[in-house]
Amino acid sequence: MVFITKFARVGVQMARQVRAMPLPASQWRSFHVSCILDKERRFTDKHEWVEMVDDKKAIVGISSYAQEALGDVVFAQLPEPGTELKKDDECGALESVKAASEVYSPVSGKVTEKNGEVENTPALVNSSCYEKGWLFKVEIEDATELKKLMTEEQYKVFLANSEDH
Repeated sequence: MVFITKFARVGVQMARQVRAMPLPASQWRSFHVSCILDKERRFTDKHEWVEMVDDKKAIVGISSYAQEALGDVVFAQLPEPGTELKKDDECGALESVKAASEVYSPVSGKVTEKNGEVENTPALVNSSCYEKGWLFKVEIEDATELKKLMTEEQYKVFLANSEDH
């Protein structure tokens, strides 16, 4: 029993020494819990999200809940650059093997770019709906519209309280 206790003490001492040693930058590890925590996204009750890039430009996509509900996305139709949109305008469509869904603009503005990669590889919406699977970029006409959208926390409550989401 003394041997086990002595061995355990040595192990604890070694662990403390290892933790105290600085790691070179190349060996640092970081864990990315969620990109949602990094940036302020606002959500609609139709499951689109919008994220400001700067004072006037924003990125639009669909939520994780929406992409899960759709299933494997096989087709994406996105608005063309230059298209003028009003809040809640239907501006595109996503189709999966089990359903189809319209895409609505969460804000008013002018489309500046569509994600061609999503049109070529629609599965990006499923694999990376907040990063690579965004749908289009828009120059916002009225930034106050963002304040009327839900924060991530409000969206989570909305999902929890909605029967059919």
